[in-house]
This record gives sequence, structure tokens and C-alpha cells, in this order.
Amino acid sequence: MNETSMNDTLDEPSSSYSEYSYINFTIVAVVALCLCIVGLVGNVIVFWYLCFKIQRNKYEVYIMNLSVADALFIIFTTLHLMIQINTMVGTYPEFIGKESLYLFTEIFYDIMQYSGMYILTAVSMERCSSVLFPFWYRSHRPRNLSTIMCTALWILGSLESLLKNLACTDDAFLEQTSQCLAVQIIVFFLAIGICLPIMVISSFTLLIKVKRSLKQRYTPKLYIIILIAVLVFILSVLPFSFLSFLLYFKLTPTDSATVSIFYVTTYCTVLNCTINPYIYFIVGKKWKQKTPHSIQEALQRALREEDDENDDSNSNKTINTSS
Repeated sequence: MNETSMNDTLDEPSSSYSEYSYINFTIVAVVALCLCIVGLVGNVIVFWYLCFKIQRNKYEVYIMNLSVADALFIIFTTLHLMIQINTMVGTYPEFIGKESLYLFTEIFYDIMQYSGMYILTAVSMERCSSVLFPFWYRSHRPRNLSTIMCTALWILGSLESLLKNLACTDDAFLEQTSQCLAVQIIVFFLAIGICLPIMVISSFTLLIKVKRSLKQRYTPKLYIIILIAVLVFILSVLPFSFLSFLLYFKLTPTDSATVSIFYVTTYCTVLNCTINPYIYFIVGKKWKQKTPHSIQEALQRALREEDDENDDSNSNKTINTSS
């Protein structure tokens, strides 16, 4: 979301909100910062174990890159919020280099958001392909596809962020130039026209697979993780792509609404990045066993592939039969 309208609202008080509204917005920003800390801790833990403690499979490569995108997104969101708090209640709201810092954080903020969206889309699409075309997937899938895809998606996210922030500058955004309109359409189409349909179709496919697997002894935890992560992303992030159009065409009714939209969007995107690592921990935990389990065991169990689940299920059946 472009910060221009929101920054102008904070810098130039309007009659559309009360004199003390900045206090409410400051409290909201501080609470969001606390949420950022929780999310950063979770994503750093996931990255540490996947990078140094666990032998990665093709899906864990996606999850590791997603945790990096989420962690860095939270860091740059924290910088954004600190700037906003300083603008509202700081001693030097217009410090030297503020605009450059805004642009720097906005570029990397968008890189992490777009890259995370594409990585989540890729892992859901790949898992869906393994369900629909299992023989082709096992026989013809390139060995390093996960690494290649993640590299390409990071590049795509970076290019989209640079296009949005350099081609559609603050002045162009306010003037609603044709160039900026084209950028807004491209960003909207990539999110709503491509990623959303892929996520929805993949989710329905995996949901059918999960429903069928419930009749068996094992539960494909990786499917459940992808389903929950995609659902949270669709509900918390993608709807606010529409709100960027409201800001661009100046359809928000008041200045207060503009600032409120900014903070609601921030809350939802941070919540999406925060909840992902805890989904892995919760799904991977063995709730029926009272013995303590390490984070590493929970992650290995949560991100295990279906073949491994089948092997465990068959081994358990063999043990039960022999006993």
C-alpha cells in the first residue's frame, strides 16, 4: 500500500477525526509492534532449525524461504511503525532523511510481502500437482525445482516492488498518472488474478485429499499446514489489495478512514506472517502423548512428506500385527 495518503493525514491534522485520535493510532501501532516481536521470534526459530538442524526436503526449502520472507517483512514493518509513532508523538517528526528512509523500507517491505505470497502460491500449487499427477510428479519433477522456483520468485517479488515504488512514485500516486495506474493494475492482477485462483484451486484439491485421508490411520500434516496457511493468507492479506484501489482513486470517505485502513492492513499482514511458524508447531505436536517433544521433532513431523507418513503408518501397522 502506498504510504503517501496516510503520511499526509498524519502530518496534517484534519477535521474528519478528533484532536486526540493520534493517541489511539499510537496505541494501535505499539500493539502491532508487540505482535511483530512474537512473529519474528517464531520465524527465526523455524529458519534456524530448517537451515542448521533438519535435513531439508523439497517442501522444507519453500517453508524456509517463506520464514525468511515473513521475518524480514516483520522487521521492515517494525521500522514503518516506529516511523509512524515518531510522526505522531515524537520530538522530531520531520527528521533528516525521513523520505529516503520511507522509500527504502517500503521497497523491502513490498519485496518480502510479494515474495512470500508467490512462495506460498508455489508450494500449494506444487503439492496440488503431486496429488493430481502423482506418476508424472515422481518421475519428471526436476531435482532442484524448489531452489530454482524460490530464486525466481524472489527475483519476481523484487522486480514488482521496484516497479511499484519507483515507477509509481508518491507524486504520481497523488496525480493518478496513467503510468501509476498501469502499475496498480499489474500489482492487482498478479495478486487477485493469478495467485488467488491458484491458491483456491489448490486448497480445494488438498481439502479433498485430506478428507479422504481421514479414513486412514495417518493424517498428511503437510496438507493441513498448507491449507491453513493459504486460508489465513486469503482471509487476512488478499482482501486488502482491493483497499489499495480505494486509496488510489481516493474513495475513502475520510482521512481517518485512510489511516484506519493502513493499520488494519498492517495488523492483518503481520498476523499472517506471525501465525505461520506456530501453525507448524501446533500441527506437528503429538497431542495424545504426554511426553515432551522438542521443536525440531515437531517441525520434522509437521513438514514430513506423504511418503514418509505412509511409511510410518505401515510400520505401525506391522508392529501392531506382530504384537
